[in-house]
Amino acid sequence: MQAFEPTVIMEHEAVIGGFKCFYVLVKNEMAHHTNYPKLLSLAQLLGCDYFEKLKVDQRNNYQSHRIVDEMLEILAQIVELPILQEIRSSQAISLEVDETTDVSVSRQLDLHVRHLDKEGCVFNHFLDLVTLEDGKADSVVAAIKSVLQKKELRVDRLYGLGTDGAAVMTGRLNGVAKQLTDSFPKLVSVACAAHRLALACKDASNAVRYMANFRNHLQELHLFFRNSANRSATLRSATTTLGLNNLKVKEVKDTRWLSQDLAVQNLQRNLPAVLAALAEEASRRKCAVAKGLYTFCATYRFVAALYLQADVLPHIAMVSKVFQRADVNFLHIKEQVPVTLVTLGRILEAGETPLPGTFLARLHQDLDNPGGLGAFSIAGEEERIRRGHGILERPREEMWARFVTDVLKPYICSLERNIKRRFQHIELLGAFSVLGPKAVTSNDVTNISMLQTLTNKFIPGQDATVIQEWTSYKQHVLVGAFKDKTQAEIMHLLASEKDEWAEIYPNLCLLSSVGLVIPVSSVNCERDFSTMNRVKTDLRNRLKGKHLAACLRIAVNGPAPEAFPYTQALELFFMKPRRMKCSDKQCHLCAK
Repeated sequence: MQAFEPTVIMEHEAVIGGFKCFYVLVKNEMAHHTNYPKLLSLAQLLGCDYFEKLKVDQRNNYQSHRIVDEMLEILAQIVELPILQEIRSSQAISLEVDETTDVSVSRQLDLHVRHLDKEGCVFNHFLDLVTLEDGKADSVVAAIKSVLQKKELRVDRLYGLGTDGAAVMTGRLNGVAKQLTDSFPKLVSVACAAHRLALACKDASNAVRYMANFRNHLQELHLFFRNSANRSATLRSATTTLGLNNLKVKEVKDTRWLSQDLAVQNLQRNLPAVLAALAEEASRRKCAVAKGLYTFCATYRFVAALYLQADVLPHIAMVSKVFQRADVNFLHIKEQVPVTLVTLGRILEAGETPLPGTFLARLHQDLDNPGGLGAFSIAGEEERIRRGHGILERPREEMWARFVTDVLKPYICSLERNIKRRFQHIELLGAFSVLGPKAVTSNDVTNISMLQTLTNKFIPGQDATVIQEWTSYKQHVLVGAFKDKTQAEIMHLLASEKDEWAEIYPNLCLLSSVGLVIPVSSVNCERDFSTMNRVKTDLRNRLKGKHLAACLRIAVNGPAPEAFPYTQALELFFMKPRRMKCSDKQCHLCAK
């Protein structure tokens, strides 16, 4: 029985245990150089005596910076190799590209890749992080081409490029997208839908003068309470007294997608506490800033604008969250944007009669509530008149009518106009609807036109073949395997390499794969940057180059610690001669 028992080589167990400790550190974005020896010491303290095998002599204990860097590279290599194999086998891939500045004020270019597996499912993986000397388009293009060549990715299968829409990325004459499209004609460049939606909301606010001032005062409120512990304490005290939520005044920042929605929701719930805190600061401490903010906020128009945005922004935020999903594609734009426009149109059509259940519908009721806003006498005040002409009592109906005319209707119209303008240039992506069930009932002239649009871009010279395939495919949609399926389900079936469709409709299958991988956002790059900011901190500001990229690769793409193939790491570790020799004299690893 002893002869059949597996032989345990303690030296190998020590190396595998070291890799396990090291992988947990990197996967959880902790400092590996400083924490790795400490974690080994803790493991020994807990009874893992086999780590003594790592101490060959007084100078060699396999905890030096050089060994730690080697272990990092081995783990990153094991994580990357299977992903690269999947990417190379995908019949269509696309890139998401974005650039940022890290904590050491170095420019970093992040590349994230989208690809398909054999079942037609879309996957997103971190590809690489490149340090740039400058932020010019030529440097970005050179870095992208270098990564594609180093990773041995087929550029003839590169169909999509997702960017944040910055000028250096989308410049008409010499932008990154323009240069890459010149090199790879099949490439389609798409600006991030989440960024476009945030910019549409910002432009809509700037188009209405009062809404622009409203937005600025939201940020001033945040700064007023954030920069003082005493003011924050006053706000908490007022919140507790009024029995409201103990929440802070949120920040409004253009670089964060629709942060104004969180600020508006918070302020709408806690406006009486904020007004009470401002009034106390203005009366007791004679604070001029608090008095100015109170003068602006304790007005009918401000409260109405706050309730208006509380009705509008959640719908926009819901669409933004859809665009921030990792598996988002052009179908989500076609579905979500029209629904949002219809919702905004209903609010606009309601006019002076707010929709039931909205915040605007209970505006006057809240203004009359003595336990809330009614204690601040807001109903008879107008900001324009208070600034130098005294308080003039006006009928509430007149103030509401003026608000609808001057603020509500211009703001909603501007929001609709900007959303339509930001999402109008999706003709090429819209042409993929020819693969859906709605194309069966559409005019054949329109369908053939969309097919030609796709063919000229992605499969030039195959017009007749594609139309012939589509004519047969149309019957399958009516009565065959694709009947009663959505466009997304049909495209995933066509993109799957396991079914027979690749042999029957090879060109349509390729078009489906292209449509699924083309990115409509750059949210994955933003998530990579968040990971980078957690990895490269003020205390780890010297981390750079391939080691920083390796940390991100493990943190973003690495499997759970219990699922990692540590035996493979052991084999790669002993590819180089080591001073450590195991007790098994015939070990094929240690004999190298």
